[in-house]
Amino acid sequence: MTVTDLLTQGELTVRGRIRDASNAVLFCTVEHDGERAECVYKPVAGERPLWDFPDGSLARREVAAYEVSEALGWGLVPPTVLRDGPHGEGMCQLWIETLPPDAAPELLALVDAEEPEPGWKAIGLAEVGEGRTALLVHADDPRLRRLAVLDAVINNADRKGGHLLPAAGERLYGIDHGVTFNAENKLRTLLWGWAGESLTEEALTALAALRGALAEGGPLALRLAELITPQELDATRSRVAALLDSGRHPAPSGEWPAIPWPPV
Repeated sequence: MTVTDLLTQGELTVRGRIRDASNAVLFCTVEHDGERAECVYKPVAGERPLWDFPDGSLARREVAAYEVSEALGWGLVPPTVLRDGPHGEGMCQLWIETLPPDAAPELLALVDAEEPEPGWKAIGLAEVGEGRTALLVHADDPRLRRLAVLDAVINNADRKGGHLLPAAGERLYGIDHGVTFNAENKLRTLLWGWAGESLTEEALTALAALRGALAEGGPLALRLAELITPQELDATRSRVAALLDSGRHPAPSGEWPAIPWPPV
């Protein structure tokens, strides 16, 4: 049985609620035919309406982000499915055990410098109190770079530091993709360190395959049509085409705050 089969078919039991989330996030177990896993269940009924994301649901966009991540071949989003649960339709996502702080890689930092050190990329200046500023940086990490490409494709409006989960086996996951796929440019992220730089050959190859999967009648296009609006699907195709045409990571547009708040 695959993980997605277990998440889809298993009996979902709520064990508790994650209180610091802005929408209903329930910690659950899922069991089927002797298999058991921990997961997160986010029911549509627990979502707060958003004026700038009026169509669809956070849950369906979270599933769409997983589908795109899988099509890119990078496994950046934990297995995520859409299913009925104790509180109605919602997304169900495999729970990721993160590394303890003393074993986790340092991905973000504030430094008292004008330029980042080797191995780091500058995000921008941040106020640190008493009129002082520091340089906010992120690691020059290929896993983060892949996430930056994914975020550009799905138009992620909320890539915060707390949405990065380092796990065993040098895995890095991104979570909380409810505010994505808007037809308008709303990219907000901490991963601006590669803005304007050439995409890697790996990224170009993955994006070319993604463009094929998104073509009319393609497997990913058919799946996303069940999860996002036709306008959002067309905008996704356009973003992929723009990335391939430019061959570069996008830069902030100036039309929308570039960094989410709070950043972590």
